[in-house]
Order: sequence, then structure tokens, then C-alpha cells
Amino acid sequence: MSGRPNTRLADLFGLAGWSKGELARLVNRQAAAMGHPQLATDTSRVRRWIDMGEIPRDPVPRVLAALFTERLGRVVTIEDLGLVRQGRAGKRQGDGIEEHPDGLPWPPERTAAVLTEFTGMDLMLNRRGLVGAGAALATGSTLSGAMYEWLHTDPALRADAPVLDDPLHVDPAGFDRYEAAPVGSQEIEALERSVEVFRAWDAARGGGLQRKAVVGQLNEVGGMLAYHHPAHLQRRLWGVAANLAVLAGWMSHDVGLEPTAQKYFVIAAHAAREGGDRPRAGEALSRAARQMVHLGRPDEALDLMKLAQSGAGDRLQPRTKAMFHTIEAWAQAAMGKGQAMRRTLGRAEDLFVSDRQDAATPDWMQTFKDEDLYGMQALAYRTLAEFDPNAAGPAQHYAQKALALRVDGRERSKIFDHLSMASACFIADDPEQADRYARLALMAMGSNSSRRTWDRLRQMYRLTAQYSGYPGIQELREEIRTALPKERTKKDGAGAQV
Repeated sequence: MSGRPNTRLADLFGLAGWSKGELARLVNRQAAAMGHPQLATDTSRVRRWIDMGEIPRDPVPRVLAALFTERLGRVVTIEDLGLVRQGRAGKRQGDGIEEHPDGLPWPPERTAAVLTEFTGMDLMLNRRGLVGAGAALATGSTLSGAMYEWLHTDPALRADAPVLDDPLHVDPAGFDRYEAAPVGSQEIEALERSVEVFRAWDAARGGGLQRKAVVGQLNEVGGMLAYHHPAHLQRRLWGVAANLAVLAGWMSHDVGLEPTAQKYFVIAAHAAREGGDRPRAGEALSRAARQMVHLGRPDEALDLMKLAQSGAGDRLQPRTKAMFHTIEAWAQAAMGKGQAMRRTLGRAEDLFVSDRQDAATPDWMQTFKDEDLYGMQALAYRTLAEFDPNAAGPAQHYAQKALALRVDGRERSKIFDHLSMASACFIADDPEQADRYARLALMAMGSNSSRRTWDRLRQMYRLTAQYSGYPGIQELREEIRTALPKERTKKDGAGAQV
């Protein structure tokens, strides 16, 4: 017992709207449903948890996490409740305040436990679309500041993984011990193939349809990581975990679950680093940067890109560096920094063409092809065109080049290219061409579960207003209004109306 109030639990308790007596009764009922009928919590015990910082014994933290997750409609972990015992939380300063939110950066032994607990809670929510509602989205500077020193040091990969009887040397509250089981190279190969299948599905159809399947697979991998494996297998498992966590984050972002997406990107960075793959950790953080630009926070995206680029180490291939620069350029464009954006895109082009692929391309980079470079260039110029209409011409040029190469079934990227092209055409005072590309995008969006495409369509829709007197554009505006999903009435954790 710390003797100090548990402010995390107090804040969430206030959001939930229960009385202390109600929470005590719910804990007893939920515990019985989870196989612990002997638990007898009362009001005074709840008061000690909140006001005195007392940490209850297992299974109470897990019970509370389940109750708050269901009540608030988003993932609430034991750490979110401030119910971690010494050794599981981040370092504390003399005044008892944690140095970084969520104990960032996590010590190495925490990663699998956090991964498994978070995915387990995510899966528990059976109402898709509520995960992440009301949660806080950390700023880019907060994340980069918390993780800088940690990411710049090499992980101490141990040859001996944790033993089964003491998985990860922490209280295994977030997962069941029976899940920890040995796997061999064949099982890991099957997991690696499943990542490719999930990636292809996401690229073609959007993140909404397979998100829960990816989260479930990641949860299983978390259980596997709690077992003693040879070092080479453990590294591959960490790689699978990193890839699945990036996918879970990208799919969550794709359907508007922003705080949940950010948590998965952070988990992915930790998992990649545990596997000794700092470039992969950097790429995971670059996803969080792209998310920040999409949410209208480009300055924070630049903070994250600095960390992604420097923390990825000296093994970054030119093509990966090029991709990083395109994200940085998009953020600069969103801030109206045209000269900086052009310089950054120039570096991206130089790096991309210099990549002779002498070394094997990582599997997570194999989807960044010529058309993806052109697509990001088109997006950056289209974004800059909001400040400088002269940028609309280059945006059209690069969007056309990207579309000419989109033949591999990546429909979501094609939709984005069509929308970049349509927006650039409107800004360039070419409504007829804009109408054509907007309709091509709209036609494909009905079979895609990506909410980001609808967000981008709304941005384009604003540009149609000055052409509403044109009969064709008036019809297009009506079709878009009919097709657009109803916007949620409450704000997500990023504070953006969605």
C-alpha cells in the first residue's frame, strides 16, 4: 500500500459512474463468473484501492480490468488502472509520479505480458467500433521523449528465454499459463505465412474485416513468447509479434480506433526491439507518425519520425529511408512548408533509386514499390496544394504515375490515389477530370472497410462546394452525401470528430 491515492483508478472510477458499493458487488459477481466464488469485496476495500493506493491480489486486478473494459467500451488494462506491483510499472520519481505514461519504456520482461493483456482485453469487447473510445492519444513528443534512450540502446537478448514456471519474471495476470507452449520452426513458418495473408487482405479490403482475427493471432503469439525457446526461435517469434502488432495497429487506425491503434504501434516497436530488429521498430513508429498526420497533428508526426529514423539504427536500407522521408514530407506539407517538403521528397527519390536491393528486402518493406513512392508524393503535393494551389499540378502528375502501376489488387491504395487526383483536379480548376476520378473512388469504396478512405473523401468533398453550380458536380455531391457513413456523435481519444 503506497498510502497515496491511486489517481488512475480514481479517474476511471469517476468515468464509469459507479458508487463504491456498486463496484464491490460487481467485482464479487464478475469474480464468481471467472471461477473465483470465494471473493468477498466490500465498500471499505474499494475505498482503500482508490484512496490509499492499495493493490489487491490476483484475480482482482484482472476482474477490475474486465469490468472497466466492458463499462467504458474500450480496452482498460491492469496498468491503466494503476494496479501494477513493484517491478511491473515504470520507474517513479521521488514524488511518486511516473516518469512516462503507461510506464514507457517498458523493461524487456514486460513486453509479452503487455501484449497479451492488451490483446485479451481487445478481444473481450464484442462491439466493434467501441475499442479506444474515450481513451487518451499520447502526443508524438510524449512518445518520442519516453522511448528515445531506450530505442537507441541495443536490447540484451538472452539465449535463455523465461522458464515456464516463471514466465517473463512478472505476475502473469494478463494471460493463462496453459497458453505457454513450445513451438518449432514449422509453426513459426505458418505464423509468418499468416502475416502475409492478413497483409494482403488488409491492403485489398481495408482493416475492418480481419482486425479481430489479427488481434487473436497476436494474443496467441503472446502466449507462445512466455515459453522457453531457443534464441533463434524466440527472435522469430518476436518478429511475428511485431508484424502482427503493426497490422493490428494499422487496421485499428483504418477503422478509426485511434488510441487502440497507437498502443499497438508502441507494442510493435517493443516487440521488434526485443527481436533485435531496430529497423522494424522504427517502421512501427513511422506508422504512428502517419496516424498523427491523418489526425491533423503533423508537428507531432515529425517528432515521431525523428525517433523512427534515428532509433532504427545503421541497418536501414535506402528504400526504408525513402519511405520514412515520404512520411516526413507529408507532415511538412500539412504544415504548409513547401520548400522543406520538396527537399525531403528529393531525398526520398534519390534513396529509392539508389537501392539496388543488394541485401534481402524485409518482408514488411516489400509492399513499398514505385507506385507507393508516387502515391505518397501525390499525397504530399495534394496536401501542400491547400496552401499553394501551384502544387496541384505535381500532385496530378504523381497520382497518375501511381495509378498506372496499381495492378496488384491493393484497392485501398488505388482509392487514395483516385482521391488525391480528384482533389488536385478541383484545386487546379478542372472539375470535369475531378468528377471522373471522384466517381472511380466512390465506386470502389463500397466494397472496402477502410474508414480512412471516407475521411479522405470528406476532405475532397469540401473542394466541390465552389463547383456546386455544375450539374455533374451537384449530382456527385448528392451521391457522396448519400454514401458517406454517419459520423459518430462523440469524439474519439484524439479529439477529432469522426
